[in-house]
Amino acid sequence: MNADLLKCLFTAVQLRSDRDLVAVCQRIVADERRRGHEKLAAELEKSLQESGEPSSKKSVPSSFGLKPLPSNRREAAPLVHVLEHSKLRHHMVLPAYVEEQLAMIEREFAARSRLATYGLQATRKVLLYGPPGCGKSLSAERLAWSTGHSLHKVRFDTLISSFFGETATNLQRVFESAEREPCALFFDECDTIALARGRRNEVGEASRVVNMLLQLMEDYRGDGMIIAATNLYEGLDKAIYRRFDATVEIPLPGFDEVVRLLEVTLSALDVDRSFRYDSFARSLDGFSCSEIEKIAQKAAKRCVMAGQSRITELDLEASAKETRRHS
Repeated sequence: MNADLLKCLFTAVQLRSDRDLVAVCQRIVADERRRGHEKLAAELEKSLQESGEPSSKKSVPSSFGLKPLPSNRREAAPLVHVLEHSKLRHHMVLPAYVEEQLAMIEREFAARSRLATYGLQATRKVLLYGPPGCGKSLSAERLAWSTGHSLHKVRFDTLISSFFGETATNLQRVFESAEREPCALFFDECDTIALARGRRNEVGEASRVVNMLLQLMEDYRGDGMIIAATNLYEGLDKAIYRRFDATVEIPLPGFDEVVRLLEVTLSALDVDRSFRYDSFARSLDGFSCSEIEKIAQKAAKRCVMAGQSRITELDLEASAKETRRHS
């Protein structure tokens, strides 16, 4: 356990603050999970869940507590949106080769101390790319969950400023915060600030932001992860690719993945015995994961609202037709 956690723990005990004791315990669990001590982390987490809800409203002094989130100077607006570890989604349906790529990243992170003894660095910077709606954001949540981190999603609406130099300053604050408080720092649609330099409509400030991003990624030495996602892989600045340890394509679902997505999404209800998953799956070729889930969910809701005991192929076909009309 590191010194900061020990200070937090003893301060919370001194204040007799149940709520802050729980917060410190949650950080200890996350710290042990980051160190690869999965069994211990699971046992501690179970013990914490069995201890009940905290009652005290006292707080730990800010010098010992959790670090504040980075914010922009002009409006004091947060630069990241935090998804706590317990809230992260991590169940996915992926092609086997993509699943193995993500699993390897997770295994490397768990074994990072062992790798370091041989002078090897675990993967910490990951670029996810592929069509919209195929699971890039969900993959980021899954990586954060598997490595014991909360997900800090960068808010481009507060990061990007019209004032000269302020965007680069905000970006630097985000990275400084990620180094102080280990997390999975997530740049969703990273092309917002990482498009290739030298484009015709580019202004000088955009180029400076890309340069700052490249430098910050190069210098990052935090204990967490950096994850970026984009739909525009070919449009990114060429230098950005070298800053990532791993690049993973999240493709459109194939036939096997479509069948599994339908089965998982419809698992809470009975499906008519005459329904053939394989034949319906073939009709959804080219649909994204999110569209397929939406089709199945709409069919399930139609079934429940109509008071039917089983989902029929007609329900699914109607949902698919409606989704095609609005896509």
